Amino acid sequence: MSDTTASVSSTPSKASALPPEIALRIARRISEEIGCAAGQVSAAVQLLDEGATVPFVARYRKEATGGLDDTQLRTLEERLIYMREMEDRRKAIVKSIEEQGKLTDDLAKQIAAADSKAALEDLYLPYKKKRRTKAQIAREAGLEPLADLLLSDPTRQPETEAATFVDADKGFADAKAVLDGARQILMERFSENAQLVGRLRTYVAKNGVVQAKVVEGKEQEGAKFADYFDYAESWSKIPSHRALALFRGRNEGVLSVDLTVDADDVSKVKPVEQMIADAAGIEDRGRPADKWLSDVVRWTWKVKVGLHVELDLMSDLKDRAEEEAINVFARNLKDLLLAAPAGARATLGLDPGIRTGVKVAVVDATGKLVDTATIYPFQPRNDVVGSIAVLKALIAKHHVGLIAIGNGTASRETDRLAADLLKEIPADARPIKVMVNEAGASVYSASALAAKEMPDIDVSLRGAASIARRLQDPLAELVKIEPKSIGVGQYQHDVNQTKLARALDAVVEDAVNAVGVDLNTASASLLARISGLSDSLAKAVVEHRNSIGRFKNRKELLKVSRLGPKAFEQCAGFLRISDGDNPLDASSVHPEAYPVAQKIVKACGRDLRDIMGSKVLANLDPKEFIDDTFGLPTVKDIFAELEKPGRDPRPEFKTATFQDGVETISDLRSGMMLEGTVTNVTNFGAFVDIGVHQDGLVHVSQLADRFVDDPHKVVKAGDIVKVRVVEVDVQRKRIGLTMKKDSGEAREQVRERQSRDAGPRGGGRGSAPRGGQNRGGKSSQADAGGNNAMAAALAAAFNKGKK
Repeated sequence: MSDTTASVSSTPSKASALPPEIALRIARRISEEIGCAAGQVSAAVQLLDEGATVPFVARYRKEATGGLDDTQLRTLEERLIYMREMEDRRKAIVKSIEEQGKLTDDLAKQIAAADSKAALEDLYLPYKKKRRTKAQIAREAGLEPLADLLLSDPTRQPETEAATFVDADKGFADAKAVLDGARQILMERFSENAQLVGRLRTYVAKNGVVQAKVVEGKEQEGAKFADYFDYAESWSKIPSHRALALFRGRNEGVLSVDLTVDADDVSKVKPVEQMIADAAGIEDRGRPADKWLSDVVRWTWKVKVGLHVELDLMSDLKDRAEEEAINVFARNLKDLLLAAPAGARATLGLDPGIRTGVKVAVVDATGKLVDTATIYPFQPRNDVVGSIAVLKALIAKHHVGLIAIGNGTASRETDRLAADLLKEIPADARPIKVMVNEAGASVYSASALAAKEMPDIDVSLRGAASIARRLQDPLAELVKIEPKSIGVGQYQHDVNQTKLARALDAVVEDAVNAVGVDLNTASASLLARISGLSDSLAKAVVEHRNSIGRFKNRKELLKVSRLGPKAFEQCAGFLRISDGDNPLDASSVHPEAYPVAQKIVKACGRDLRDIMGSKVLANLDPKEFIDDTFGLPTVKDIFAELEKPGRDPRPEFKTATFQDGVETISDLRSGMMLEGTVTNVTNFGAFVDIGVHQDGLVHVSQLADRFVDDPHKVVKAGDIVKVRVVEVDVQRKRIGLTMKKDSGEAREQVRERQSRDAGPRGGGRGSAPRGGQNRGGKSSQADAGGNNAMAAALAAAFNKGKK
């Protein structure tokens, strides 16, 4: 990775060699997909190819791109990668066919017009180098004239005509072998007809049905996939989470999964076979060769085209399901990263535990670890009095304003301990206690980064420190953890890991740059996510800060080793300096636009510090400050920043209050109204932590008193919501919740839905996830990784829809 470019794995490979007409064609196609003009795409592509990052382009190059936002630019980036790969493949195919001396003008036009990788491969199939086929052997034996004869003149008698081609020396000792060879020639010819294969693929995509059956003898071993033991659903309608569940079941050897079409058609010739016959000009009119030709058509579908189309479409289904799963993960991760920070206050972090004790860490307002302890308020010691005394002393010593409690095992018991503790502290000195999602904290605790930050601290105590910091500033702490380990996805281990990592890295980068970071306090991990800063440059910034002292202005960044003008251009606007030489350095105004800001300040006739945060700009017209370099979008951004300098896009800090006496799933009763925190949002609903060590599920049908097609339109990870319990299954650890008004219908609706939408059965907190889990046994249910915890809620199915 270059030191002058951002840490963005998704940057598209440059394609400077592409002819202008092809580059324009790509720009036009992408523009149609993201809803903008081709010129906007071309401008964005040029900036990205020059090394600009998406956050930089979205924020500071609005004039060039016409105001494309980060979401549009990320889609543009992904599609650009795909289309450039397709152009590389198109070029390779043309070269290969040319070398074979078989490239015609018509074929060249077809290849140039192909708009997908699948269409390209269909055209290339007849020319692709392959192993010696039965059709090739038959052609070498001179049987192609027989195949052509019977196809063009079905009045000929196949056996009679075949007799003249018998040649034992060539491997065709009788008429039957000869006809088999001729059939192989026609089958291969029909299956390599690109237009025919394309039509068949389209037909199967529309009419195909995905069918799953349990593999004999795997019923008990694969009980978690019981909902798919006898399953069928349209290929075009199957949602991503069910598709991924099917693929997982197949990979684990529990399910057989097939794509069928016209399985119930009892007609003599099925539609797919008729399409092949029509393309070849074959029809059964009772002529001598018609039956033989009909057999050729049937075998072409069964042996050649059908298998090819099934493999293509099942691959497409997996890609489609993976893309949606990745999008779900990305949206949840973004919501979690942009959760409200509690602020810069001394914080006491509690990492709950029973026999091993509750780990305690205190961090100061900057997140620096200042004290640690281990208390044993639970079995076997039950030292409640001593534990409270230790905590009281730490709170008094460090003037603690926040208590962060991890939501793993023994979290409610620890929460109750904290509540008893607060009763003994005067109201004016009483900290605020908050339950914190500790997903991924164990991954950080055991990492090399944690060891470097806290070298002499036990791994378990590092976890408590991380929990405390996560309450202060979720974004600053979560960037230290590999995004996949945060555990807000569904089936994250079943998707393309390269695409997943690229998407999640983009989310983290966008979130960090949207908020901005304090140049004088940010860790290297946080700085590395800033536009223009690689890992090595981020470390160099921290080393410079440690050796020289705090930065007084943004220009001093240019003194950092290996940080050149290009990196400065990309990163400067996202780095903040409070109480520095220039008040603008504390804002998101880019240094390149300072002259414009100064013109605005001069027009006000007041000091810059007096203007920032005031309403005096309301009397000015932004259009008066436009020049050849900076247009109206940039000027308006400067106005907005001067009115609210350093504004944080994150919401106001709020916390959920768990109900006293409701600490385990056994304490739940139907009809209870509870408050909780949304931990995960999937396509079929939202999981909510209500403080019983097992998230409940609000099915999409229970999110509102109206139809909801996308749960993300109603809730997001981190939201505080009011829910009502409608169903509890203690044995299977399933909790059904609703956010609807109490109309008396919710309970019945939940009962009508069973676990199909929730994926494989089993699990819940306390089972063994494969990753993306919360610590202390609290599983990420939507991932269903090994623990199949996505099924760990009752109200999550489509049995009603099945009927």
